[in-house]
Amino acid sequence: MPAVIRHDWTREETLALFDLPFPELLHRASLVHRERFDPTEVQVSTLLSIKTGGCPEDCAYCPQSARYSTGLKAEKLMALDDVIAKAAAAKAAGATRFCMGAAWRSPKDKDVAEVAKMVGAVKAMGLETCATLGMLKPEQAASLKVAGLDYYNHNLDTAPEFYGDVIKTREYQDRLDTLEAVRTAGLKTCCGGIVGMGETREQRAGLLQTLANLPEHPGSVPINRLVQVEGTPLHGTALLDPFEFVRTIAVARLMMPASMVRLSAGRNEMSEELQALCFLAGANSIFYGEKLLTTGNPDVEADQALFARLGLKPMAVVEESKTVHADIVCPAPQAA
Repeated sequence: MPAVIRHDWTREETLALFDLPFPELLHRASLVHRERFDPTEVQVSTLLSIKTGGCPEDCAYCPQSARYSTGLKAEKLMALDDVIAKAAAAKAAGATRFCMGAAWRSPKDKDVAEVAKMVGAVKAMGLETCATLGMLKPEQAASLKVAGLDYYNHNLDTAPEFYGDVIKTREYQDRLDTLEAVRTAGLKTCCGGIVGMGETREQRAGLLQTLANLPEHPGSVPINRLVQVEGTPLHGTALLDPFEFVRTIAVARLMMPASMVRLSAGRNEMSEELQALCFLAGANSIFYGEKLLTTGNPDVEADQALFARLGLKPMAVVEESKTVHADIVCPAPQAA
């Protein structure tokens, strides 16, 4: 019987999963993964920064913050034709979802109108569409839905009790409110977090507990491994143990069995062996391409070669729209 989708996880239950012996944890996660997905398929997305830098927020991990000297040059919103060209190239390389990210605290209505044009054009190409633009008002979310947006990314970043150590210019509730506006508009959510920011295991558990106890599980759950950028406050943070990262992927799979679990930022610093363990632990989505917003990412050829060595293939049709809510019996710069 497929794993039950729950929204009532306790911190103790979540920590108990983290504490399982590594082989047992991966075995359980792999079984749950196979109940919902073909374990040889990986969803491939491409992320494009359509407006880079100059963000007024103080997220301690982010080189796009105007508060930090990282050498990043702020750029204006890309032209529509340039976005279309990038989307066409992503589709030609095998991507099925195209994500557009803009470094705003919250977009103005005129900004949303411009992004809506991009969304419509990308959707017309047969790609799934995703955007991450900061905090949204309900009417802005509704207009993006009308334009053809499929997913909206808005990460929680970390556990509620650790959040204030990382970000002070936006409250945790602000993030939850944006997710509520997105769900109310009928958009699917892409929501995850970042690990390796100096948090404890209990705080990593707190992130996954909060995600799994949202009113709806996110359709996509990006698990980002901190990319340390010189000039940001988190540069020099002790590196997260690779096996602890794999544990985080596996626990996410167990707690959100029908969601896409995305191996997101930080892949450029991961060995192929570590990535393979993440796929075994239940990751079934990646970003394709040379850059994630402003940080490096393995290029397409390297990913294709890794897929060939592991016997993996790009997912031709995204399945989570059919499975995430089909049998509910109980009530992510970092990349999206």
